[in-house]
Amino acid sequence: MAYTPTMSSIKSRRKVTPAAAADNVDSAEKLDQLLLSSAISNGEDVGPFVRKAFASGKPETLLLHLRHFSRSKESEIEEVCRAHYQDFIQAVDDLRSLLSDVDSLKSSLSESNAKLQAVGLPLLTSLDSFVEARNVCRNVNLALQSVRSCVRLMELCSRSNYHLSRGNFYMALKCLDTIECVFLDKTPSSTIKRMLEKKIPEIRWYIERKVMKDFNDWLVEIRVVCRNLGQLAIGQASSARQREEDLRIKQRQAEEQSRLSLRDCVYALEEEDEDPVGDDSSNGEGVDLTPLYRAYHIHQTLGVEDRFKQYYFENRKLQLTSDFQDYVSLLGVTLRRYGYLVDPLLDVLSKHRDKYHELLLSDCRKQITEALSADKFDQMLMKKEYEYSMNVLSFQIQTSDITPAFPYVAPFSSTVPDCCRIVRSFIEDSVSFMSYGGQIDFFEVVKKYLDRLLSEDLDGALVKLINTSISAVSHAMQVAANMAVMERACDFFFRHAAQLSGIPLRMVERGRRQFPLCKARDAAEDILSGLLKQKVDGFMMLMEHVNWMADETLQNGNEYVNEVIIYLETLVSTAQQILPPKVLKRVIQDVLSHISEKIVGALLGDTVKRFTVNAIMSIDVDIRILESFADNQAPLLSEEDANQLKSALAESRQLVNLLLSNNPETFLNPVIRERSYNNLDYRKVVIISEKLRDSSERLFGTFGSRGSRQNPKKKSLDSLIKRLKDMA
Repeated sequence: MAYTPTMSSIKSRRKVTPAAAADNVDSAEKLDQLLLSSAISNGEDVGPFVRKAFASGKPETLLLHLRHFSRSKESEIEEVCRAHYQDFIQAVDDLRSLLSDVDSLKSSLSESNAKLQAVGLPLLTSLDSFVEARNVCRNVNLALQSVRSCVRLMELCSRSNYHLSRGNFYMALKCLDTIECVFLDKTPSSTIKRMLEKKIPEIRWYIERKVMKDFNDWLVEIRVVCRNLGQLAIGQASSARQREEDLRIKQRQAEEQSRLSLRDCVYALEEEDEDPVGDDSSNGEGVDLTPLYRAYHIHQTLGVEDRFKQYYFENRKLQLTSDFQDYVSLLGVTLRRYGYLVDPLLDVLSKHRDKYHELLLSDCRKQITEALSADKFDQMLMKKEYEYSMNVLSFQIQTSDITPAFPYVAPFSSTVPDCCRIVRSFIEDSVSFMSYGGQIDFFEVVKKYLDRLLSEDLDGALVKLINTSISAVSHAMQVAANMAVMERACDFFFRHAAQLSGIPLRMVERGRRQFPLCKARDAAEDILSGLLKQKVDGFMMLMEHVNWMADETLQNGNEYVNEVIIYLETLVSTAQQILPPKVLKRVIQDVLSHISEKIVGALLGDTVKRFTVNAIMSIDVDIRILESFADNQAPLLSEEDANQLKSALAESRQLVNLLLSNNPETFLNPVIRERSYNNLDYRKVVIISEKLRDSSERLFGTFGSRGSRQNPKKKSLDSLIKRLKDMA
């Protein structure tokens, strides 16, 4: 540890003898210098040295010592800097020497870069061209592959169409399977892929329907062939028994002759080689099972083998049951003629009849559902006369005996002829079944099941379609037009059933009942009216802009009524092309009645607090515009129907007439009320009449007219309001 001088040591030094002090002056200064240097080096306090220097009066000595210490440290610093930074200086010198080498290297690199750029630029250009050409080549190869794939796909499609046109359904299905399994997912064209995804199921369904048609024809044919084969088998058995009887007779004759000992004669039985089938065996009828095997094979290919088996067994069972019904019916009629009791047998036959018709109704329900689900709600286009004959004349649904020009756009959609074919087929099947039952008068039975098909199955399916699938005015209008055509078709159905049953038509006309599809007709008209009301409500919202405190009357009506008239006129011009006048009248009448209710509701509602006579006169103009629209429908409707259209506005018309009347109090007269205000509810009259504000009741008007005479009309209206409130 460094020595630190204290005050006591200093004082003790001052007590040294003068002789010794003189001898030791130099050594004392050196010691002080050494102590000062040591204290500064050790970071000690130099205060005592400063106080000692000033106390002794020799501050110069202290300064001298400090300068000496400073010079000694400077030399040390210089030595340290020289020792520590000599390498740095050497490095700087080396860097300066390298600077010239760097400049030469830089120029060399610049020259090399220029040469590289000169050589590499053409190569880069060639590389870009190569990459672009390779991309083009790749795209061309992909395009070629796509084209080849599409060409193969189109070849398969063409081959499938060829097989379809030739009736080779199995080969067509194989082509479809190849298209679906191999090409469909790899098809580069999204348009072709969407087309195939849509058309492949349709083609399969077409093939199945075509094969089933041939199979159903075969079922009809096999029924006739089986009967003929049965008759042929019975004839052959009878012929065989007759030949055996003849042979036995000849054998007895031979034995008789042998007993007479006619030994000189030899008798032998000679049998003629007779074909058991007969000489016309080659002309006999055989059973061609090709449609059966073909239908089974096609359904097996389509993967619906079990469904076909079930269909085949059900139909064959139904045929066998039907054939058994026919023969048993004939037997029952024969037994009854001979006086035998056949009531239990007839009960069995009645159960078979009901079962047959239940199966027939079930099949018709499925067909009706399919026909309705396939309807696009578009008017049917007929390009040829045979189409018109097949879809219109065959069901007697034409409105004129004059054949129209072609192409002809019918007022109905494809649902109408499809449903007509289903119902006509049901009638013919029912009559065909009942005609073998031994009953002479079976029209009532056919009529009962026909009425059930129409009023329950067809009507219910139409109501379901209307309630679930109709959301546009055009669709609702088309369904309403279809129902009008079906009303004529139902008359044809009952006439057709009577003709096939041998019943005079006058008896059918005499026993005519209501339209069996009335629920579907009402539902169609209701939904059409509802959709039209929704459209009209959008225009009626413009009543919010009516100025109920107007000072003048609008001569051309309010904005809402002009918009409503434009829409109604457009609607009528479109609807009159497909809707019958009666249906159009009912729909328009319902819409006008709704508009009238909206007008009265606006005056009755809380939105309108007060209104003036001028505002009511503007409403009167609106109602006259609506009444004029109703009058303009006279060329389409009868005069009576046009008047009924105007009567739909009766409530709003009578209310406006009452508010504009000079003597509203006549509303209380029962005779006048029944004649002129029979559609008004007195409670509504009270609420609306209280809102009528006379011109004299304007702001500050009561002060200026306080002493004037009260308006007689206002007085009569106030009296009416008071008496009606008393009645309430």
